[in-house]
Amino acid sequence: MTTLTTKQPTVPFDRPTAARRRRFPVGKSFASLILIAVAALTIFPLIWLVLTSLREQNTVFSGPFIPTSITFDAYPTAWNSTDFGLHFFNSVWITTATVVGVVVFAALAGYAFAKLRFPFKNVIYVALLATLMMPSTSLIIPLYLQLKSFGLLNTQAGLLILYISSSAPFSMFLMRAFFQTLPDELVQAARIDGAGELTIFWRVVLPLARPGIATVIIFQFLQTWNEFIYANTVLQNTDELPLQPVLFSLVGQYATDWPTLTAGLTMSIIPVILVYVWMQRQFVAGMTLGAVKN
Repeated sequence: MTTLTTKQPTVPFDRPTAARRRRFPVGKSFASLILIAVAALTIFPLIWLVLTSLREQNTVFSGPFIPTSITFDAYPTAWNSTDFGLHFFNSVWITTATVVGVVVFAALAGYAFAKLRFPFKNVIYVALLATLMMPSTSLIIPLYLQLKSFGLLNTQAGLLILYISSSAPFSMFLMRAFFQTLPDELVQAARIDGAGELTIFWRVVLPLARPGIATVIIFQFLQTWNEFIYANTVLQNTDELPLQPVLFSLVGQYATDWPTLTAGLTMSIIPVILVYVWMQRQFVAGMTLGAVKN
């Protein structure tokens, strides 16, 4: 009795395919190294800031990078010497009011420039964008004199007007770019149903604009929280000042208490980190969607 055996055809070994699988990803590895180096350079000042606030004053520039002994004495010193609580509240109030005002004006203007038709729309839009090309330092004296003529000098209301008016054009530009990514059919369908423009804006368009609004909030919060020049120029009353000009007063003319200064700066950046972490997903989505026009 004979047994027939069938020989299975052998598949030739694909050497180029195997070689490609074993090939070391040089391009991706090089890009990863560059990103790691950039991340290290970016995070180094923050690490130095925190470590300096935890070391003795006589070891700031002479001791090792990582302090051998850790002390938290600089934090109560910074809190008490600058009246940190009062000025922190001033920064929170001024920043919150500025962010709300900028978001309202930027959202309304961005929707109008993206979805509405009105006379001289392009001219007005270009004129608003032209204000972005003017450096803020060149406007300090005219704005100072204007606030003085309005009786708003040395008031937080005058500072809020400066912040909102100077920041609204850029935020409007972002919101316009984001609204243009939304389909016009949504607006047209709502108009056919008899909805007014404010109803369309509030119930149809605005709920879809959360990523763009989050982007504006993060940018504006960071800009207003760290602003120094306008606040230090407009406000002469120390109790009205936000946090950043007060922290700058810790810089001495001949000597500086670096642990106290860095402790105050470390406490001042906590709200910025919390806001960014809280709105990170919406921020990434807004940067992605607003960058591409359908």
